[in-house]
Order: sequence, then structure tokens, then C-alpha cells
Amino acid sequence: MMQMTGSEPTAQTQQPEPGRVCPLRYRYGAAAIAQVEPRVAQTLYVIGGLYGNLPALDAVERMASAESTKPTLCFNGDFNWFNIADGQFTEINRRVLSHDAIQGNVEAEFDATGDDAGCGCAYPESVDSGIVERSNLIHAQLKATARRHPDLSARINRLPMFARYQVGDCRIGVVHGDADSLAGWRFDVNELDDPAAVPWLQSVFAQADVQMFASTHTCLPAMREFALIGTHRNERGWVVNNGATGMPNFSGDLSGLCTRIGLTPSPHPAVHEVRVAGAYIALLPVRFDIERWRAEFLQQWPDGSAAWASYWQRINSGPTYQAAQAISRGSSAIG
Repeated sequence: MMQMTGSEPTAQTQQPEPGRVCPLRYRYGAAAIAQVEPRVAQTLYVIGGLYGNLPALDAVERMASAESTKPTLCFNGDFNWFNIADGQFTEINRRVLSHDAIQGNVEAEFDATGDDAGCGCAYPESVDSGIVERSNLIHAQLKATARRHPDLSARINRLPMFARYQVGDCRIGVVHGDADSLAGWRFDVNELDDPAAVPWLQSVFAQADVQMFASTHTCLPAMREFALIGTHRNERGWVVNNGATGMPNFSGDLSGLCTRIGLTPSPHPAVHEVRVAGAYIALLPVRFDIERWRAEFLQQWPDGSAAWASYWQRINSGPTYQAAQAISRGSSAIG
């Protein structure tokens, strides 16, 4: 919101820039999560930010097939993004919708009647305006593709904005953004590390009646633990933001990431794994065919296009972010 000074009593409020808007319809509030009957799973994969990357989807499905017990897969939004070609759009959504899924802002804006929200990401002011403008251009092209596939789009439009699971005694709130809003940024790594955020974080764990939140949206991963209020056993709650399944998350490492929650430890190498209420929670690398992905990306977004300008460097080198930054300070790994 623009700040007004005493010398500007008649100034008109500026309209927020498309792409920085968080529509009111995105807000559900953490207490709504507690009203959902949890789905029980032995192993749960939470796959956030697939971004239309078919090789990454192949890799996730291979990882799931290697589990001793068939896991539940939940795609927590933004499974679409780069997939503007009709074939890629159809295959991504057909396969994702055969599993559990919730909407991300990308999917929530498919059915929007206007373009006031742009891509619906609700980017904070710290994000460069050029990135915001290009994201709106990317979404406009993707939305045009979605309109050519009304049956798939109708199924996507019916998806919920959050889900609730139970693995062992661990209750999990699966969201796209944060505990209150589909496009909320309060599970961003910088927000999670702000001491002023702790009271809000403790309150949303209590309101949602969960011991873990699994999120994505902000494109940088984080595993953070917090003391829970109102408990008698010094319980700890965890926020696990997987960053992106379909893009690199660490400098020099081109794999994606997903979140696994299971009754047994992960059979796959983990960036980090902890135990919470009898469940093993891990951040897992998703090692997809990068050469195939580069080729498929360039077929849809050639040199000079909006997505190429915003993402090509990250696709090839990763962000300026290290794995150590993703892990909660003072936490200890399992095994």
C-alpha cells in the first residue's frame, strides 16, 4: 500500500501492479485447514513448482515407484508454467490430475475473468519489476493454451487451495503459498528467519491443527522448525518449502526438489531428513534429464522470449543459494 504524507491529502491511491496483487479469493485462513478431514498416507510426496517440466515429472514418478509401499503424490500448485505447447500442457495436466493436487496461483488465474492479478504471484517489492512484467507475459501465453483445453481447465478450476494429510501421528497442512493465503509469502526463507514472524507462525500451527506445513511458491527451499504453543510435550513444528521441483534450487546443482513424508526413512538420498511425530520428513533432490529439459524449454521459449530472459540462467546454473541456507540452524539430520 502506498504511504500518504500530510502534504498529499488528495492524492489518489495507485493501483497495484499486476503480478503483485494477492486477490481476496486466495485467502482461506489457517483455521480452514483444520476443518478438512486428513487423508491418511504411509508415504506422501509433495511436489511443488513442477512448472511444466516433463523430465522432472518422469523423475518424481520413478522415485515414487522405487518406494516399497506405493506413495500418495500431491502436487501443491504451479505444476503449469513453461508448458505453453499443447502437447506439453495436455500431458502435464493429464498425469498430474491422476494424483492429488491443489491449485497454485498459476492455475488459480486460468479462470480469472480479468488480468488485474496478472500471474497472481503477489510478488513482494523486493522482486524486480522486469521479472514481474515477464511473469505476466508468460502467464498470458499459458492462459491462452489453457483456453484451448477446456476439459482439463475445468478440472483444474475445481481443485482446492489446500489439503490436509496424516502420516503416522504427524498432521500435515499442504499449501501453495502460506498458512493463510494461496499466494502468501510468509513461508519464504527470509520471512521464516525473521524473529518477528514467530508469534504468527505459532498461531497458524495451532489454528490449522498441524505439526508440519508443506509449501512451495517462493522458488527457494527452506526447512525450519518452531516451538509449538499450547502443547505439553515441548513439540516442534516444521515448515518445509521445497522451492521448485522443476527448476534448480542451489548454485551449481541443476536438480529440482520435492518433499517426502513417510513412516520409514527415505530410500533416496536427501538434502536433509528429520523425524517429527513418528514421521520422517525429507527434502529430496529430483534429478531429471537436464539436456532433454533444455531442449523442450527452448522449443517453447526461444532465446529472447520472456521465460528465457527470466529463467534460462537459473536453468543452466541454479540460483545464488546454497543447500546450507535451506536447513534450519541447529536441527539434526536422521541417520
